[in-house]
Amino acid sequence: MKQVTASGKTVEEAIESAVQQLQTTKDKVDVHIIEEGKKGIFGIFGSKRAIVQVTLRKTPGQIAEEYLLGIVSNFLKHPRVSLQKKGKKVLYVLEALDTSMLTANNGQALNALQEIVELYIRDIGSKFTQVIIDTDGFRARRRAELEKIAAELAERAIRTGSKTAFDPMPAFERKWVHSCLQRRSDVATKSIGSEPYRHIIIEPVKELS
Repeated sequence: MKQVTASGKTVEEAIESAVQQLQTTKDKVDVHIIEEGKKGIFGIFGSKRAIVQVTLRKTPGQIAEEYLLGIVSNFLKHPRVSLQKKGKKVLYVLEALDTSMLTANNGQALNALQEIVELYIRDIGSKFTQVIIDTDGFRARRRAELEKIAAELAERAIRTGSKTAFDPMPAFERKWVHSCLQRRSDVATKSIGSEPYRHIIIEPVKELS
């Protein structure tokens, strides 16, 4: 929590000083007035400076970061969470002594944790459109694995002339597969079914004669 105590001839001047020190704006802070201050006689004798305590208000992303840390502290040893924002997307990188329980079964537990935090961050009024939780570079490895499988299934679809299908997966992983194969003109992809069983179908594109 970032907090500073500042003084000035007036409360407003003290607040302005604190805001500058925090490098923020007035709408993003909470103000506690410690001393109203007074001008004194002729503005000199008996005057007192105003004193305020100004606290930088936590963002929804930071609140969700603490929420995530509170959850994983129940089952991970010495967890740490770092936050990275990019536009309307937020990435939480989770570190601990052993996170293998989260990445087992293609990251099933990690995906469930991500969904919980995504629902929470929306509930508290965040404007983030996507929340990703990663640990030990798992997301990059998982994406590479899915892209490899996608290429293999695409080749099988072309070779057999029949549709091929992925197992059900989360929306963000389906997006990776669609993005990977959309560069190809010989196959087409589509998602079918309802969550949590929604999955991708890959089918060969027939050439017009």
